[in-house]
Amino acid sequence: MTLSSAPPPSTPAPRAALHGIDVLPGRPPTLRTPPLADPVEWAGAHRDALRAAVAEHGSLLVRGLGLHEPAMTGAVLRRLADGLMSDQEAFAPRRRYADGVYSSSKWPPNQPMCMHHELSYALEFPGLLMFACLEAPAEGGATGVADSAAVLDALPTELVQRFENEGWLLTRTFNDEIGATVAEAFGTSDRASVERYCLAHDIEFAWEPDGSLRTRQHRGAVLRHPVTGHRCWFNQIAFLNEWTMDPEVHEYLVDVYGADGLPFNTRYGNGDPIGLDVVQTLNDVYAAHTVREPWRGGDLLLVDNIRTAHSREPFEGPREVLAALADPVRRTDTADSADTTGPAGSFEGTAS
Repeated sequence: MTLSSAPPPSTPAPRAALHGIDVLPGRPPTLRTPPLADPVEWAGAHRDALRAAVAEHGSLLVRGLGLHEPAMTGAVLRRLADGLMSDQEAFAPRRRYADGVYSSSKWPPNQPMCMHHELSYALEFPGLLMFACLEAPAEGGATGVADSAAVLDALPTELVQRFENEGWLLTRTFNDEIGATVAEAFGTSDRASVERYCLAHDIEFAWEPDGSLRTRQHRGAVLRHPVTGHRCWFNQIAFLNEWTMDPEVHEYLVDVYGADGLPFNTRYGNGDPIGLDVVQTLNDVYAAHTVREPWRGGDLLLVDNIRTAHSREPFEGPREVLAALADPVRRTDTADSADTTGPAGSFEGTAS
């Protein structure tokens, strides 16, 4: 495993320590800052200490930065990252604010986004996630977090062993009516470019007569953290499974598109369907390990994407949360090797 990082800025700000991180039951570790004249300068000065806190705790909520507009927020996020990623293979559309800086995924506000690890189905995924709240909703909308090593330890042993042995499958159907379009997921609608991407990223694909695209990818369900070495439950098996959908939405989609035409679904690595009872078990274990803190405008949440799953709860009222995908990590447990990587998959890249 090789870890690499981007070079530091040519004129880095002096590094400073952090003081007074609150670690309370049921809440993410929280750092409260005094009023700041220049959040960008503060982020640069405290970059190393903030990243060290994320490495120690798995996540960190920074309250008091006063992040209320996209340009300055983007500058803060770039100061904290080794490098920002483009959002490839998205399962839902996002608004792009700047290179590597996006809105949160567009998802019905009355429906939860269950616990998951960002782009855990991709060959390259972010090691660090950064969420900045520009406008907090009137009610709900918290971004919950859960320790993936603790989740793994709490899951039934037989279930974990099966997913470790077989991996998991993600199937997707892209069209212009539901979910992310081909262009939104791959950055282009050109068939040749999409096919080259799929071939390079170990994604099986087929174009349907109506022009829609179907894909399938086989990934490992458990990975070792590159810093701690801990085995982590790292996937989107529950979130992207059909049984996590709202029942009425699921019934409608099956009626219109058929069981094989859902925008996304997950299966065991051998192709067997995953039952409702298994999905419920996964979501119940996530719920038991979830900590949360309601957003306030100006907040920043840093998340180790391998060690920590995240969710989004239903909300009412306007909600604007920017997201940055940082510090890319590359899998080596592809479909061809998922059964031979040992007790946990491996990867290359950077991670907080």
